[in-house]
Amino acid sequence: MRRAFCFLLGLLLADRGFSQRANERHAFPCGGNLSGESGLIGNEGFRGVYPPNSRCTWRITVPEGKVVVLSFQFMDLESDSLCRYDFVDVYSGHTSRERIGRFCGTLNPGAVVSNSNRMLVQMISDANTAGSGFSAIFSAAKPNERGDQYCGGRLDKPSGSFKTPNWPDRDYPAGVTCSWHIIAPPNQLIELKFEKFDVERDSYCRYDYVAVFNGGEVNDAKRIGKFCGDSPPGTIVSEKNELLIQFLSDLSLTADGFIGSYKFRPKKLPTTTVPAVTRASSTTSLKPTVTLCQQKCRRSGTLEKNYCSSNFVITGTIITTLSRGGSLYATISIINIYKEGNLAVQQAGKNMSAKITVVCKKCPLIRRGLNYIIMGQVDDDGRAKVLPNNFVMSFKTKNQKILNALKNKRC
Repeated sequence: MRRAFCFLLGLLLADRGFSQRANERHAFPCGGNLSGESGLIGNEGFRGVYPPNSRCTWRITVPEGKVVVLSFQFMDLESDSLCRYDFVDVYSGHTSRERIGRFCGTLNPGAVVSNSNRMLVQMISDANTAGSGFSAIFSAAKPNERGDQYCGGRLDKPSGSFKTPNWPDRDYPAGVTCSWHIIAPPNQLIELKFEKFDVERDSYCRYDYVAVFNGGEVNDAKRIGKFCGDSPPGTIVSEKNELLIQFLSDLSLTADGFIGSYKFRPKKLPTTTVPAVTRASSTTSLKPTVTLCQQKCRRSGTLEKNYCSSNFVITGTIITTLSRGGSLYATISIINIYKEGNLAVQQAGKNMSAKITVVCKKCPLIRRGLNYIIMGQVDDDGRAKVLPNNFVMSFKTKNQKILNALKNKRC
């Protein structure tokens, strides 16, 4: 594949008469269906002046099991900060549902990578032309095969990382679009974290931003959050086994960029990892039985003593409550996570939340609108289970120091 790529590039650069002959013969047709390991595309009249009011569409297919890498060799289209007039759009797949880049101006963007073995490239010009057009080489690559040479692509290993182009040596380039499609096995979820984060700041993240979506396509209804600035988003956990991360930079200011990591985690808590003592209490006490709920409701022990015996430790504000079948079902807006275990944490913007079931609704007693420290167990669906003997107390600022110390404690 690499030899074919270099061969095509060599032809393009070594043949000094290429430009003239391309114009004479209109060497590049206006779109078409292309397949194979590699190939070359460009606009009609390349290196001359591209025609006005044109719409050319190329559908590219490489062998199954590989992704399409599009490397721009030349770019000269009418410049506009939003690429509203003349532009090249690149989509993952053969439809216009998932755009992974829009480019114009005279700067070559970084390589663009599809999420599958298909890509759609479309060049559109308005009535007023202003340039020679573009040329690009497409090639087939295994997912993640070329490492840092491009951004985006399909990620399906149990764990991995992703980062902006040029990280950490210099700022990410202007006019870049990267899409990472993370796919876990059907019975697992994806946990996403950003270690470092610096993207051009704007109150509404209109210019440069990172957007994260549940599923494998850009869909505002499934968007988890849109992020910019220099504060890393909190931990993000997918609803199912797919996440799409999209990074876009406009043609003006840039910044350091980011590096993030992901890992797969089970939907269900593996029985082999549950200590024997915890198994006995959790399997016999997850329903509000009369015996269980008639126990005297009294918190025992200290923060330190209860920390290690709990599956999760969080602080937060109770935002919803619902009584049903003798139990209380609540949603907590998380202030901080000290021990997560397999707790399912959802994120919308910078706000994290989790579902909690107080098995016996009056023990421990929690109220909507108040802040709590909550320790407990986690059921097979990732929901927090709080039993009468679990540790729950009102959260005060003075507790922060103790909890931070416990977070580094080995159990």
